[in-house]
Amino acid sequence: MTAMTQTTDAAFWNGAARKYAQSKISDMAAYETTMTRTRVHLHATDRVLEIGCGTSSTALLLAPDVEHITASDISSEMIAIGKEKVWDTGVTNVSPVQGVVGDPGLDGPFDAILAFNLLHLLAEPEAAIRQAYAQLPSGGRFISKTPCMAGKRWFLGPLVGLLRLVGKAPSDVQFFKVSALERMITKAGFEIVETGDYPRKMPSHFIVACKP
Repeated sequence: MTAMTQTTDAAFWNGAARKYAQSKISDMAAYETTMTRTRVHLHATDRVLEIGCGTSSTALLLAPDVEHITASDISSEMIAIGKEKVWDTGVTNVSPVQGVVGDPGLDGPFDAILAFNLLHLLAEPEAAIRQAYAQLPSGGRFISKTPCMAGKRWFLGPLVGLLRLVGKAPSDVQFFKVSALERMITKAGFEIVETGDYPRKMPSHFIVACKP
């Protein structure tokens, strides 16, 4: 991600943060299934990095299942809201931090890296996956869920372009096929050990991958 793109995306998400924090999860059943399957692959001794954490809601939900979660996001406003949530809940093992994967302070060591609803919003998702691979030890897990919109909603591409022009969409939105997304993860060196679609429409593709 270039510095200009990073600055532009940070500004977009800073502006959207308060509204985002108040929005409801559109498919709670799919979200709960994602969390259930994620917990299967986490351990009480794990130190976890979540990239693209938003306002840290998921990090707080998973906090009882791990030793510590560093919840990172490009948006300073998202992180500020996350810190408010951490303070309000009294959770002591979640640390919201502004930054992107590979930044100082986000370089581990980590046992697992999470990326929920993020990869399709990155200009260079392959680079982020490679960085995640580099930061994990053998046996480390990369757990992600990504909307795969290629061929599913033909009108979304032009619509996203129009929204971007008026500042209502981030600078990068990728339209993945499930097969291409999985190929990207295995190309980085990971072995995929579990997949699922939660929900099946679109689909939003869940992947658990391990570093050999």
